[in-house]
Amino acid sequence: MDIKMTAADMGAFLDKAFEQVKGDFTIEDVAPNTLTVRLNVQDKHLRPGGTVSGPSMFALADVSAYLVTMAMIGPEALAVTTNCSIDFMRKPAAGIDLIAKVRLLKLGRQLSVSDVLIYSEGMEAPVARATLTYAIPPIKST
Repeated sequence: MDIKMTAADMGAFLDKAFEQVKGDFTIEDVAPNTLTVRLNVQDKHLRPGGTVSGPSMFALADVSAYLVTMAMIGPEALAVTTNCSIDFMRKPAAGIDLIAKVRLLKLGRQLSVSDVLIYSEGMEAPVARATLTYAIPPIKST
């Protein structure tokens, strides 16, 4: 399956459709069924002690799964998360960007399933792992 959106296309789409996260994420690499996304860590993403918060890691996993789906089907603002399971495995480095490596495991007409590994930049072992399912709205006939 061919890629329907480039990293630049996805960045522009995300900024326009989801202004509340503008500047939070950078799409670093896109290939068929895979994507690399950076959380540009800011103070708002930190918990006491300076480490990245769990909700911020969840947001990175969620956005990454959404974007890998968009890369393969094209822009669809109404696709929604229907399931997420996340394991927080180790503490991220304090105040350091996080990198999500997402792999699209299944893409159907109605659902996509993705696996996301989240790394603290500079650390070899992942800090979190998530599996997400997205519901894809039906294609409207004209």
